[in-house]
Amino acid sequence: MEREKRKFISPLTLILIIVLVAIISFNAILLYTIFRLNEELSSMYNEIIKLQKSYTDLSLQILSLLYDDYGGVTYLHGNATGFFHVEKIYGKFWLIDPEGNLFISKGVNHVDYWGDDSPSLGYSPYNRYVSEKYGSADKWAEEAVSRLRKWGFNTIGAWSSRETYNKGIPYTIILNIALNAGASWLIGNVADYFSREFEEAAEKIAREECAPRRDDKYLIGYFIDNELRWAADWRSSNELFDDYMLLPPEAEGKKALVKFLREKYGEISSLNRAWRTIFSSFDDLLLERQAPKTSAVDDDRRGFLRIIAEQYFKLTYNIIKKYDPNHLILGCRFAYKPPNEVLYGSIGYTDVVSVNCYTNPYSNDLELKIMDLKEIYRITCLPIMITEFSFKAMDSGLPNSKGAGVPVKTQAERAKYYEEYVKAMIKQPFIIGYHWFQYSDQPYEGRFDGENSNFGLVTIRDEPWETLLQKATVVNLEAELAHLREEE
Repeated sequence: MEREKRKFISPLTLILIIVLVAIISFNAILLYTIFRLNEELSSMYNEIIKLQKSYTDLSLQILSLLYDDYGGVTYLHGNATGFFHVEKIYGKFWLIDPEGNLFISKGVNHVDYWGDDSPSLGYSPYNRYVSEKYGSADKWAEEAVSRLRKWGFNTIGAWSSRETYNKGIPYTIILNIALNAGASWLIGNVADYFSREFEEAAEKIAREECAPRRDDKYLIGYFIDNELRWAADWRSSNELFDDYMLLPPEAEGKKALVKFLREKYGEISSLNRAWRTIFSSFDDLLLERQAPKTSAVDDDRRGFLRIIAEQYFKLTYNIIKKYDPNHLILGCRFAYKPPNEVLYGSIGYTDVVSVNCYTNPYSNDLELKIMDLKEIYRITCLPIMITEFSFKAMDSGLPNSKGAGVPVKTQAERAKYYEEYVKAMIKQPFIIGYHWFQYSDQPYEGRFDGENSNFGLVTIRDEPWETLLQKATVVNLEAELAHLREEE
């Protein structure tokens, strides 16, 4: 429920905010100056670098007074329930942390001690370096979390090492329920969401992963899956209706499809007229593997897609909530804006819509992506979390030939793209967080699917990309104030 009356900012915190904004503004001016120094001013360049670092450190010291232990801002308040939840305040959505303070989830995916294995090498280069450097996953996790906090991040994203979960920083978990029931991210196979196998996978995962965490105050919530195929895309030309037509007659999904058609048409003669077919009964459809190409079938494809989506979201929501009623269901990380029928099917069965959203913030595509996000919000009336975005620089020495993310020339451009992207997203009233992909770079030789990109905040040798991180730190620390401002 939207709240109309709030006492937000005390005089002390207002003074701290003004000082912080002044420091951040001066810091930004220094960074702008650095990018434009020529080679003849190298000594001045070094002095400005040192000065800029001192102002960044001072900003962090001031910010320690403005953030609580979870990373929520102490000058903006919602209801304290003891767990993360969502509220809409003055027309804007926010996460609310366990202490009742407003929270923007500024996360990083794949904060992983093991890094990415390279099949051609037979090992993970990142893990080889950090194993020698830290000696254990726990010590590595302590340093990784300390770094993330220093850089203004406050959330451990998907696919992260479990050792990061108990280090005093909010975290999220990806459950991969459909993946465990036969779906495939890589080739786009779709699971039978009506099957006993899917329900059993959801029960097993929720029992093992969710039940033990039901009282964990640092857990924000659960992602159900990642980038499931909800329509024809780069992995398959099939719509989900067509995938379910291919199921054997005994499959629960095939029975659900025939049930949908029976309820819609009532008589087989009505379906035959619409489809231009000559079936004797609806049971004949159980043996049919392909639908004809007619406009009526296209309508049925859309209608059944909503049934599929509702089954997926309702079943997973109810099972997760049975084992853990305290934490948020964060959606299934759409790879793109799904068909509207999927969004309608999700209503009532997820707390947040999660979207992986890669785009060039200096192109028209940014506005198209934001229009998609606005349409998702219009249909669902739910807050949205950006769960993947990234930029990769060619000066990193990595091929950058596979994987999403816009390629840029330099780390300086990478930093500028980060700033422009986050500022464009965070001013949307329905955005409650953004998660960068990913913590460490991918191997030069490629991971399991060939991705070989400069996605990391740190290199394969665990060395921070300082130019990117200087900018990201400033942008992250301004995120709450940016979200408060009116959209231009």
